[in-house]
Amino acid sequence: MSVLDNLQHLSLGKRVRLHRLLYEHGPGNGKMMILPIDQGLEHGPVDFFAHDECGNPEYQFRLAIEGGYSGIALHLGLAEKYAPKYAGKIPIVLKINGKTRIPDASKPVSPMTGSVEDAVRIGADAVGYTLYVGSPNQVMDFTQFRKLKEDAERFGMPIIMWAYPRGEDIDKKGGRDSLYAIDYAARVADELGADVVKLNIPEVHPKSGSKQPSPYDGLDLSLEERVKKVVKTAGKTLVLFSGGSKTSEEDLLLRAKACIDAGATGLIFGRNIWQREWDDALAITRKLRALMG
Repeated sequence: MSVLDNLQHLSLGKRVRLHRLLYEHGPGNGKMMILPIDQGLEHGPVDFFAHDECGNPEYQFRLAIEGGYSGIALHLGLAEKYAPKYAGKIPIVLKINGKTRIPDASKPVSPMTGSVEDAVRIGADAVGYTLYVGSPNQVMDFTQFRKLKEDAERFGMPIIMWAYPRGEDIDKKGGRDSLYAIDYAARVADELGADVVKLNIPEVHPKSGSKQPSPYDGLDLSLEERVKKVVKTAGKTLVLFSGGSKTSEEDLLLRAKACIDAGATGLIFGRNIWQREWDDALAITRKLRALMG
């Protein structure tokens, strides 16, 4: 049975574009594997010191195509400058909001850097939007997302929400990667109308010095159980889990397997892939694809 059979509420345009990501590229079996390169705006050049090639978006495009990814996620400037050479060879997820890490991060919100119309113009198959769950600026964030959703529905464009718990109130309740925070982010994505949500993997230990609200503070769950809880909370919003900052191959594969076994739709791994040199990056990509069937 197709993943899309359970998503009858989606418009034809969204179903067509999601079909490309789920069945015509990548693993091709209803799973999704995205290679993101939006970190240059979000983190700055520091992420590209790993080796000489990774600072050139050509590297990520070649890796996404050769590695058989479902799509590549990036901002408008990179799409316009580098994607034409690879037109039609790899689906694009256009990130349409973003920020730098330079200003104070206690009240984060990401301004718009593109539009759904831009995504249609460049032939993208989805748009990506970062929403900071729990930020003091959530009124602005929610309002901005509502306009995006109107446009996405009008153009039949799937929305992938980067749902990131942030802000001092999140820090007081177990931290941004606690099960409470990630589970809440999954529900927010479903409530606001995202079609797919990108989440960090919930950690077993909350932020030092803070306590998760009840009943989360009393839960003792394995990695796979935590992931399964979050996937269930997301409802009809498909879940992609992030790899985060670069880690060991053993840990990466262990966490990826737990996510897939627990029912996640797929993975969105960036730095853990392209911060590795070519042969190593392709080798670990093939191992990830094997986990996805």
